[in-house]
Amino acid sequence: MQATIASFDAVTRSGSVLLDDGVELPYSADAFDAGGLRITRVGQRVRIRTAGSGPDLHVTFLTLATLPD
Repeated sequence: MQATIASFDAVTRSGSVLLDDGVELPYSADAFDAGGLRITRVGQRVRIRTAGSGPDLHVTFLTLATLPD
């Protein structure tokens, strides 16, 4: 699934993404580190994996939309 970076904190390596349907999901440093990125910028398009459902939906992996897993 693809999303857009809504926020990013370089110190904590966490932030949030905006899904195409308008839902904003936070991501942790673990999800950020899983994708091998060093930094992102607001508005950047990324590919994500999620786990859970409903209010427990969370990002487990994110990388650039153009990079392989």
